[in-house]
Order: sequence, then structure tokens, then C-alpha cells
Amino acid sequence: MAAEEPGYFVRSVHLRSGADLRIKQCDAGDVGCVVWDAALVLAKYLETSSFYRGGLHTFTGRSVVELGSGTGLVGLMASVLGAHVTVTDLEDMQKLLNINISDNKHLVTGSVEAKVLKWGESVKDLPSEPDYILVADCIYYEQSLEPLLRTLKELAGKNSCIICCYEERTMGNNPEIEICFFKLLQTDFEIEEIPLDRHDEKYRSEDIHILHIRRKGIH
Repeated sequence: MAAEEPGYFVRSVHLRSGADLRIKQCDAGDVGCVVWDAALVLAKYLETSSFYRGGLHTFTGRSVVELGSGTGLVGLMASVLGAHVTVTDLEDMQKLLNINISDNKHLVTGSVEAKVLKWGESVKDLPSEPDYILVADCIYYEQSLEPLLRTLKELAGKNSCIICCYEERTMGNNPEIEICFFKLLQTDFEIEEIPLDRHDEKYRSEDIHILHIRRKGIH
């Protein structure tokens, strides 16, 4: 008997332009099949910091790689803002990524494509030293921390800005995993936390943090 196709439900994300990103989520699958709060906060931060806070970030024409893209919301937002984006995730997430790329292509002013990437493996098929590396809510599996850090170190160039957004969780061993990740990260990278008042005025939360991360020794 053929496996039943999963059902989809849509999360609409309103843009300042008046349009909506329509992101399909899947009712069956891994954690990457839904839009998590940290992804929504990061996507709106990209939009807000690009257009309103004095042009903190400029995405037009910039190269962007998103890691652990899931539904693709964050990378799609960057492409709407004019960036040339590669959204990445495991093989089983490619169908959902490509559906969302297709459904929102009329809003894209840069470009966007999906590629398979397993953290810790070669990044040779990705843009070299992208301007931005985006990471949303990817700090929760202890076994994935070192592979994620290897990928960040291989991808990030001297001028790359890693923008990481994560939800601080207090259940189980999540606090220990977060401490471990940032301890490992600080070996090679400098970390700046973005104050809450620089997040989007609506899409923000005290327990969701946005970080700018750059290679040490680069100013």
C-alpha cells in the first residue's frame, strides 16, 4: 500500500510591503516541518533591520546561506529583500523547501535555491564565504553541535556575518546544550547579542535571542 501523502497547512507572514509570505508546514515529519518562533523572529528582524533601523543590514545583491532551513521562511525573507540565497537542509526536507520556494517566487527580488547539506560534511557546492549565514533555532541536539560548528568554520569568511536566532529553553538538558555550544563557538568566533529593542517591534520575545557572530580577529 502506498504511503499516505502528508497534509499541509499554511502560515502567512505579513510583509511591510503589504504582501504575504505563505509558508506551507507539514503535519507529518521532523521538527523542520513547522515554522518555529525563532525563525519567525529572525525573518522579521531581517526585514526590520534592512528597511527601518538605519539600514543595519543590506541584503540586495548579497550572498546568503541558511543552515537548517526547515520550511525555508528565513532564507525566503532574505531573498525577498534582494539577496541571492541558498537554503540548506537534509534530503528529506527538500520537497517542502522547494514547494515554499515555488509558492513565493513572485515575491523574490534576489534569487533562492535549495540544496542538501548535512552539517559537518563538505560545503564545496555552496557559495564561498557568503556575506551572511543564517541559523534559526538549531541549538537543541547535543550530537549536532560539533558538526554545526565545523560547517560554520568552513563556510564563514573574514567578512561573513553569522546571524543566529535561538529560543532559550529551560526544560531537560537544553540549558547545558546551549552552554556547551557557546563555549565551543567562542574558541573561533566573537559573539554580539542584539538588544531586544533592535528586534522587530511586534515579533520579539524575552526568551528569543538574536546574535551576530564573526570570526575572531576580524574588525
